[in-house]
Amino acid sequence: MSRNVEDAIVLCRSIEQNIGRVIVGKETTIRLIMIALTAGGHLLIEDVPGIGKTTMVRALARSLDLQFSRIQFTPDVMPSDVTGYNIFNPTTGEFEFRPGAIMTQILLADEINRTSPKTQSALLEAMQENQVTVDRRTYHLPRPFIVLATQNPIEQQGTYILPEAQLDRFMMQITLGYPSFEEEINILDRFSEDEPMETLQPVASAEDVIWLQETARKIYVSEPIKQYISHLAQKTRSHRDVELGISPRATLMLLQAAKARALLEGRGFVVPDDVQQLFQPVLQHRLLIRAEGRVQGIDSAQILEVVLRQVPVPTRQ
Repeated sequence: MSRNVEDAIVLCRSIEQNIGRVIVGKETTIRLIMIALTAGGHLLIEDVPGIGKTTMVRALARSLDLQFSRIQFTPDVMPSDVTGYNIFNPTTGEFEFRPGAIMTQILLADEINRTSPKTQSALLEAMQENQVTVDRRTYHLPRPFIVLATQNPIEQQGTYILPEAQLDRFMMQITLGYPSFEEEINILDRFSEDEPMETLQPVASAEDVIWLQETARKIYVSEPIKQYISHLAQKTRSHRDVELGISPRATLMLLQAAKARALLEGRGFVVPDDVQQLFQPVLQHRLLIRAEGRVQGIDSAQILEVVLRQVPVPTRQ
């Protein structure tokens, strides 16, 4: 039986509602996570401890009938803990591969910036090519594959700054923020006696996620929309306060995310609003601000707002 855009909307809402049984509020954040999942992108969640970053990822993982693995990043975690390693078997007289945590479909990289850059780099090949290479042998990862990483603000002790190459592989960076007064009361009521996570059941399969991703790739993008995205990218690279603008990989990710949003909004085509709504979460972690700009308190969000205002919105789609 063939499926259509309406089926994608129903599937998305089912997953979002299931996550909402655990997470109070945060509808916008949950929708961004669904967009990243549908676009086949990786997600970086940054916020202070105790906000619910790990809980959010676990709720998504339990809502999907996929292989799930979690690795708690600490300074002593080694790259082989992530990718896997070969060990000699004296019985067979041969080396055997022991898979690392990354051999899964959903990887929770918890507190990713508390491990060394060397260990962080073990994720690079997997996030870009869906494979890992150990001792010159390549192992392909299962589909779908998504990295959901959490990190604490870099101002906190014991954290490392993620290198640009690592950040550029994340489709989006989002924050959760503190709950409102009403949401906090709801959290106290919901978790005071029960643990909703323990009763959460999957509502979507691997085939459902792959279908969402393949359907999103087929969403139509007109030439004016492509030109709009390209103009936005060029503008970030020529901004006087930007030392490093967005890469072509980032431009592609913005396009993929816009397609996913269009699908989940019930459209078979991308409109400028899809690009504008995702401009900040897709690009804000990629800009490198010049030292002079940082001294003046300029950040990526401010620059991206200016860029959006400066580039004309296409009227023909």
